Amino acid sequence: MVEIDGMRMVQTRAILSYIAAKYNLYGKDLKERAVIDMYVGGTEDLMGFILMFPFLSAEDKEKQRAFIVQKATSRYFPVYEKVLKDHGQDFLVGNNFSWADVHLLEAILMVEEKKSDVLSGFPQLQAFKARISSIPAIKKFLEPGSQRKPVPDDKYVETVRRVLRMYYDIKAN
Repeated sequence: MVEIDGMRMVQTRAILSYIAAKYNLYGKDLKERAVIDMYVGGTEDLMGFILMFPFLSAEDKEKQRAFIVQKATSRYFPVYEKVLKDHGQDFLVGNNFSWADVHLLEAILMVEEKKSDVLSGFPQLQAFKARISSIPAIKKFLEPGSQRKPVPDDKYVETVRRVLRMYYDIKAN
């Protein structure tokens, strides 16, 4: 839950859409918003493969790591590479910085946590990552000690499992 502008909001997508619109990161018109939503949806699909990763066994993690990299390099990254190459602009939509750019950067960073050189065959995405990462607010956010969530570790996994056990214990009663 987030409290913003006198509202209590839940649901990640609603929160992010609101913030994007509030700070002019959601396109200049309905068509741009639709394209932004399309790109954000694609990166959400890719991120979905990564979310359960910390909770897997060591053997399953290796299989999932290979699966994530394969999906990223054969399905998702080629699409974004082509978009950037075809329109020759700095950003994904309307040559303006948008929520889609932030989301794609986060997806790239998440996949790089699984394979550091995953962008080696994607020069447009390499340049995109460098460009977006150099925006002052993003650069500061990516610095060590920032508020960016760290890669989930064993403590995180155990905390989530404990919270979920408590939730299901309460729900069962």
